[in-house]
Amino acid sequence: QVQLVESGGGSVQPGGSLRLSCAASGSISGINVMGWYRQAPGKQRELVASLIDGGRITYAENVKGRFAISRDNAKSTVYLQMNSLKPEDTADYYCNAQLRTSYGGGNYWGKGTLVTVSS
Repeated sequence: QVQLVESGGGSVQPGGSLRLSCAASGSISGINVMGWYRQAPGKQRELVASLIDGGRITYAENVKGRFAISRDNAKSTVYLQMNSLKPEDTADYYCNAQLRTSYGGGNYWGKGTLVTVSS
């Protein structure tokens, strides 16, 4: 089965930076989309950023100019560079990928990594 493994979460002070990574493993033959969602306590899960095969990128309005998504297709890995972090960025961050596999593929989720921004 395909597995998405996130890393890079942690606790930082406001204004700090973190870099999240998500590596996909399995019988992957191609990537359609890789991206990041987040869910704060008491709120719905929301899209943070996504990168579609071919280069088109989408960001949530409240992270534009602060976050940057990138992808290494050879490693099936997506990154989220988060700068100028604010307390309201505190959330569980989930990697999401739409992948092609040797048996058909589908939509996959990581287990999440916690980002806490506080003084």
